Amino acid sequence: MTDDQMYSIGDLARRSGLPTRTVRFYSDAGVAPESARSHAGYRRYDQEAVARLDLVRTLRDLGLPLDTIRSVLAAQTSLSEVARTHVSLLDEQIRTLRLRRAVLRAVATTETTTPRAVLMHQLVTMSEFERQRLIDDFLDEAFGGVDANPELLELLRSMRPELPEDAEPAQVQAWVELAELVRDPDFRAAVRRMAEFQASERANGDQTGLHHDLTVRVIERVRANIALEIDPTSPAAAATVDELVGAYATTFQRTDTAGYRSEILHRLEIAADLRTQRYLHLLALINGWTPQPDLTPVFDWFTRALRVHDAPESTRTQARRGVSDVPDRRRNGVAG
Repeated sequence: MTDDQMYSIGDLARRSGLPTRTVRFYSDAGVAPESARSHAGYRRYDQEAVARLDLVRTLRDLGLPLDTIRSVLAAQTSLSEVARTHVSLLDEQIRTLRLRRAVLRAVATTETTTPRAVLMHQLVTMSEFERQRLIDDFLDEAFGGVDANPELLELLRSMRPELPEDAEPAQVQAWVELAELVRDPDFRAAVRRMAEFQASERANGDQTGLHHDLTVRVIERVRANIALEIDPTSPAAAATVDELVGAYATTFQRTDTAGYRSEILHRLEIAADLRTQRYLHLLALINGWTPQPDLTPVFDWFTRALRVHDAPESTRTQARRGVSDVPDRRRNGVAG
């Protein structure tokens, strides 16, 4: 190619739309070097150099660093490999921008303090790994080193908060509240107590898993009583308490006694922490799951009923008979 068939640096700048200093920079950096020099020592570029500069400009517009571009042009890395890597990077940038937009929406639509807004931004700009680490740290501290119910722990570890890229303000707020909750030392201590209680139950022979059928039965029977407006402290509630305690006794291979009813009451008091239900509710809100119904009325009704009806029917019947069932010592010739 003769000198008059080649482009000067000015021609190349006009053709590419780049400033002359940028073309000179790329040339000096070795990513778009000149093809030759004129007799007077000026840079000259052929068609291949023009195409090369077009590629460099495209890759730079996509945000690739010069070292990566140099590797592509030197055929050390294929363009398709670079493109795949860059797509991943762009996807991450887009995800971050969407989450930042979600935070701004949450701040704009709710009364948010400055510290809470900062926490929102910190949480949503964390990597997915960092956000999941918050949950893992909470579960590790609550359940670590104790032989709690393994099925429950597996279930909790599988229930991960996954904030959508286009999160609604309520989901962002839920993530912030969840993060505050799992960092709360008092809540961690409460869950730890639950884990330790489960460990003690397992040490005493309870290897029965999550007791799903028992839980469903309790919820259904108690809700039926609530629907009928049966006061848990009334005599009408006693039959339901007897039935449910019997179900507990069958499940755990125990006997319905006043002492065992006290154990069930203790179990309910440990499990009925409202913050545990809040934790599950926040997870559902973040992930877009159907929220579970509030079980507070069920726990409250059954707990109040157990406190009043704290003995099985046989014991209550004996108590109702009173002194009529006590042998008359005088009739049997025994001194008073």
